[in-house]
Amino acid sequence: MSLGSSLPGRRPGIADVVAGVSIAGLLLPEAVAYSGIAGLPPQAGVIALFAGLLVYGFFGSSRFAIVSATSSSAAVLFAATTSVPGIDAATRLALGAGIVLLAGVFFVIAGIAKLGAVSSLIAKPVLRGFALGLALTIVIKQLPKVLAVQPAHSDFFRLIAGLAADWRHWNLAGAAMALVALVLLRGLARWRAVPAALLVIVGGIVLDVSGLCHAWGVAAVGPISLDFSHPGVPSLDRAQWLGLGELAFAMALILYAESYGSIRTFAMRHGDSVSANRDLLALGGANLLSALFQGMPVGAGYSATSANESAGAQSRAAGLVAGLVVLVAVLTLLPWIAHTPEPLLAAIVINAVSHSLNPSSMRPYFRWRRDRLVALVAVAAVLLLGVLDGLLAAIGVSLLLLLRGFSRTTVSWLGRLGQSHDYVDTGRHPEAVVPPGVLIARPEVPLFFGNADAVFASIRTRIDATPALRRMVLSLEESPDLDATSIEALCDFAAYVRVRGARLSLARVKDNVRDLLAKVDSPDLSAEVYAPWSVDDAVQASQGTGTATTVSAAPPAA
Repeated sequence: MSLGSSLPGRRPGIADVVAGVSIAGLLLPEAVAYSGIAGLPPQAGVIALFAGLLVYGFFGSSRFAIVSATSSSAAVLFAATTSVPGIDAATRLALGAGIVLLAGVFFVIAGIAKLGAVSSLIAKPVLRGFALGLALTIVIKQLPKVLAVQPAHSDFFRLIAGLAADWRHWNLAGAAMALVALVLLRGLARWRAVPAALLVIVGGIVLDVSGLCHAWGVAAVGPISLDFSHPGVPSLDRAQWLGLGELAFAMALILYAESYGSIRTFAMRHGDSVSANRDLLALGGANLLSALFQGMPVGAGYSATSANESAGAQSRAAGLVAGLVVLVAVLTLLPWIAHTPEPLLAAIVINAVSHSLNPSSMRPYFRWRRDRLVALVAVAAVLLLGVLDGLLAAIGVSLLLLLRGFSRTTVSWLGRLGQSHDYVDTGRHPEAVVPPGVLIARPEVPLFFGNADAVFASIRTRIDATPALRRMVLSLEESPDLDATSIEALCDFAAYVRVRGARLSLARVKDNVRDLLAKVDSPDLSAEVYAPWSVDDAVQASQGTGTATTVSAAPPAA
């Protein structure tokens, strides 16, 4: 993966320096803005930015990924910390740090356990629906800062109603400022090397320092103080830590799904190789470091990663350069950043999530007629239940989809195609011939506790309707392994076939399953039963033209 895999042993090239300087102008304003989404002081986003750039820059696997605070994780953190009633600001800050810390622990455990495919637990339609609903929620929740009104309710639909009801009190100067900022951000986006967000912030600081913002009633961010002298684990009791576990797991899952989606997208675009397990460890370390200094959760956001690629980055050195530039800016310009008008930060947030506002990302599901309802349910869950409960509901939908897919009881019945040794589904190929006295069944899903009994019940129904059955061939090519429930169901099925006066043969059995069946103490599942490598071996054995009792070192063609 060129320079990215050898960092930090080599010096960054000119392209990485240019890219790092360019994206620093985007990352610092976004870090401050995302702190507002999370309901945390501005320094929480800046701390998270340092932690993400530093740790991933040294230990990550993608040369383009920029790890920093993200809008989605900020919204989830705000929802999680505000879901606990009756706590003060200090306790809420400690709870937030606790969630980030536990999320980092989950990342590290997953990396050590090599669970790099964990993001696949969230189906793509669910993830895209959640992203759309989240983007809508984030945009609406930025409007009170733009319009300088505070509706009584914060949930999506009542917030919209409250904003509409307070239209007489809208601060039109703040609205105009945000609108102009959005136009500039969109217009300057075509020149990726131009730090549009930073230019907008500089313009806003000038307006605030000149006194115009005060005259227009537009509030500024306020003082930002960074303190790295007292790192530590949040002081929470055992009950609080246990209560944060579920929230932190949801945070880690959505962060990794978002991060690895960005990492994988740009790696495939450039033909790079990345390591999912290595990235889990890097993300875990970044979140642990951020939590120790009460920072926000971090992940590889799509917009920052895309900006890094477009700026010409060639290795992870670009992220380290960006971190150095941000450090210099914070050390020298921190008092000036406090003068940033809030409507401008809101505009930066809205612009950052705008790529998720395009519903065309879900158009393929309607064209394919697949998972349309699932994607819409994910959108509705976020809008109706809120960010946190919507996220948990979306994850639940993903797991239900997984179980639904595995729980299908589809069984194909096979026959020989012509004079070849190919056995195909007779439902799709009516011309395929089934040998007399033989039934050949192939479950189309891996057997596991959720479907084994139903699959064998379906096969027994066909057996009952087949007179003069001599041989029952069961192809297990779709089952790389069997759990205890599946083994017991297979033993019962083997006994049933024997009682019916037929013989059972298992074909296309994976090596792992063969080793497992050798340990099963059942007279109906002897080695002769699972000896055939192919369906053709089993059929020939039933016709007396071959033997299935000798297992060769490698399976012949079926």
